[in-house]
Amino acid sequence: MALEIKQQLRLTQQLVMTPQLQQAIKLLQLSRLELANVVQKELQENPILEDVLEGDEEGIPSEVSREVEVAAADGAQTADMPENREPTDAEKIADIDWQNYMDAYPQTGMAVARDDDERRSFESTVTRRATLAEHLEWQIGLSPFSSEEVEAAQWIVGNLNDDGFLSTSLPEIAAQSGLAAELLERSLVKVQGLDPTGVAARDLRECLLLQIDVLKLDDPLVRRIVDDCLDLLQKRDFRGIARALSVPPEAVTVAAELIGNLEPRPGRAFGGDEPVYIIPDIYVYKIGDEFHIQLNEDGLPKLRISNFYRGVLARGSDAGKDTKEYVQERMRSALWLIKSIHQRQRTIYKVVQSLIKFQRDFFERGIQYLKPLNLRDVAEDIGMHESTVSRVTTNKYAHTPQGIFELKFFFNSSINRIEGDAIASESVKEKIRRIIAAEDGKHPLSDQRIAQMLVAANIDIARRTVTKYREAMNILSSTKRRKVG
Repeated sequence: MALEIKQQLRLTQQLVMTPQLQQAIKLLQLSRLELANVVQKELQENPILEDVLEGDEEGIPSEVSREVEVAAADGAQTADMPENREPTDAEKIADIDWQNYMDAYPQTGMAVARDDDERRSFESTVTRRATLAEHLEWQIGLSPFSSEEVEAAQWIVGNLNDDGFLSTSLPEIAAQSGLAAELLERSLVKVQGLDPTGVAARDLRECLLLQIDVLKLDDPLVRRIVDDCLDLLQKRDFRGIARALSVPPEAVTVAAELIGNLEPRPGRAFGGDEPVYIIPDIYVYKIGDEFHIQLNEDGLPKLRISNFYRGVLARGSDAGKDTKEYVQERMRSALWLIKSIHQRQRTIYKVVQSLIKFQRDFFERGIQYLKPLNLRDVAEDIGMHESTVSRVTTNKYAHTPQGIFELKFFFNSSINRIEGDAIASESVKEKIRRIIAAEDGKHPLSDQRIAQMLVAANIDIARRTVTKYREAMNILSSTKRRKVG
């Protein structure tokens, strides 16, 4: 069969993601702070853009959407031009109404007033919390350690885990460092005498005993429980401890309370991530019987087109061809950015409006009245795709009359009722939390008993689901919640 070169005409459809569309999609999923960083970066890179100063009402064109399409299209024509003549790019830009932007795009809300008391302290913005290793090394430098002991202590500090325990045995450290075992033992005793108390312990028992020695607890039963019955204490089997040590249960209860005041993880205060301060992207206020939405635009620059570069594209300008082409390209980029930002703001506003519509009972009465909701419900309500709603609700927080919540919080799976409509999973979690908070500490409720109480309250739920929700809320089991006294 001979090979031939042929031409065929086919009609196909393709989805093309233009750079402008990619930019608009990217901006949707950014938080307010991330958006402010993107805008600041664009202000530095694009000379066409300017930040509108406070009190300056002049901004970008009121017909951003129409003019961007006109500036980007090769064959576009203006209404006052003959059909047989194509306007130049300079004429397209020059015909923009630059004065009516503020009327066409009013601010979504007034700036949120903040008192000085609500602002973060200066120290919290410029300081970094010291790590456990840094805290110990600082103390080693101020303590009477010999040069050999300092080196050994540094090896010990380097092998501490996040909880402050020595995770490597001394023989292993000696093999790695080449230091004598006696030197490491002597240095370990000195490190264990540093703050926080109990640091560099090799296990929980040693950690607690170190704290008992420093605090000089007089009750001998406390030391006996830690020495001989630590496993039973962790299970809160006070009666078993009483039998093992031949002491009254009441004495075990008193000793257990003292032990409970000790710190089982000495490095806790130095571990974990830095605190994250949440600044809401949306404020929801109830005024009268209506809820009002206000987008937080604090710190977000308001953009406009530079007057100087408008003159470059004005009619009769003697700027060179390369200059005009560069300015036109930057102008299109600036207009698309501004259009994307305002489209993002309008989309967020619509999504929050829809959430208030579906979850009005929550906004008025609290978490217990949260309803099951999914992305499709909101997408159909505002006429957008589910992926758009998903991007809008990512990394964004709303300040509501019930507190600050991530927008994702309002989307919940459903738990069936025995009779009636389904209930949101978050509402069930809240019910479980309240049941446990009101229980008798001496007789804590088991997961099975909680499930029975929820079934009696018309919620169809299994014990394993109660267990899953309880663990998700970091609530201990009934055995570990028991109080004896």
